[in-house]
Amino acid sequence: MTTPSRSPESPESAEPSSLNPGPLAGLRVLDLSRVLAGPFCTQLLGDLGADILKVERPGSGDDTRAWGPPFLTDRDGNRTRESAYYASINRNKRSLALDLTKPEGQALVRRMARQADILVENFKVGGLAKYGLAYDDLKDECPGLIYCSITGFGQTGPYAPRAGYDYLAQGMGGMMSLTGPPDGDPVKVGNANADQLTGMYAAVAILAAVHHRAATGQGQHIDANLLDSQIAWLTYQAQNWLVSGEAPKRHGNAHPNIVPYDTFPAADGHLILAVGNDSQFRRFCEVAGRPEMAEDPRFLTNADRIAHREALTDILRPLIATRPRDAWLADLEAVGVPSGPVNSIPDVFADPHVLARGMTVDMARPDSDEALTLIANPLRLSATPPTYRRPPPGVGRDTDAILADVGLSAAEVADLRAAGVIA
Repeated sequence: MTTPSRSPESPESAEPSSLNPGPLAGLRVLDLSRVLAGPFCTQLLGDLGADILKVERPGSGDDTRAWGPPFLTDRDGNRTRESAYYASINRNKRSLALDLTKPEGQALVRRMARQADILVENFKVGGLAKYGLAYDDLKDECPGLIYCSITGFGQTGPYAPRAGYDYLAQGMGGMMSLTGPPDGDPVKVGNANADQLTGMYAAVAILAAVHHRAATGQGQHIDANLLDSQIAWLTYQAQNWLVSGEAPKRHGNAHPNIVPYDTFPAADGHLILAVGNDSQFRRFCEVAGRPEMAEDPRFLTNADRIAHREALTDILRPLIATRPRDAWLADLEAVGVPSGPVNSIPDVFADPHVLARGMTVDMARPDSDEALTLIANPLRLSATPPTYRRPPPGVGRDTDAILADVGLSAAEVADLRAAGVIA
């Protein structure tokens, strides 16, 4: 299995043809999205070779550009207008600064849509209709266009007009009811879980639509949203309720269907014990110096251990606390009992396995002599791995080049700029 291709080069320092073009090379994506779910989706498509045209407001651009600190700095040490947050989800894109509120800007988007394969937007339901840029406005003149709308609650239903946010989706979609200590408050996932999984679902739907279009020539409308995606992500927790009629409870770091499967404090830090079957439990008991636990009628099978979860946990917590974390991990690894550390983010990127897997990539920047280190794409394709062609762009950095690609003359570009339509 190969690691993702790693290149410190950007288009400013190397011809894109020097890189593997990627399996989606030749597809053009008109990206009208901002913040997280949409940009996460389009970066994934861009990593796989698609040409992403990111349309941004002149001046401020994508909202997340200001979501710092930390911010990137240029070669003179000055703060740029790109936050680390923005940089995490906007590589492999070209930026066009365009005012959608102006009729000329709307006409330009329509012109670009006619030359695009995919359009991604995350305006509120009906938000683009007032500009004549909704799916119904474009589908007849762009019959092959795959138009993906990402919203909080979908295109239909009583909540459709509402603005959607990750936090709301985690709460309304049930995830927070499952997260946190049993006797404490509900807790959201530490990252923007609903936004990012919606972006992934949207990318999968787009690829399915590309395949459909190859067979039929027809585009379609994709309705992706945070609440539906979050609910789908409940998987076995929701299925447990659908089958049993019993609402799942919060178990902290423990698992509802497997015991022991939890975080425990060792003498010098926390470890994860993930015993997945009865054989692993017997081996754990041997390592712990308590082989008799495996014969205890309360703990013979996983179902028994679930029934006596608290009794077993009360035994394990003081027992595991008697030895250092790494001593436990070494002994458990030796007998094939799944376990691991609870890493900080710095720990993650210092881990020898993570280093071996190449989970960071360095990209050159046109405004700095120092490379920008980004999280690598986790997809591993042996023939067409992800590529890293363009660093996250400044607002409107590629405006002239994009408009030239679309077919505008230098005089037309000058007129649009003079009218404040582009920047």
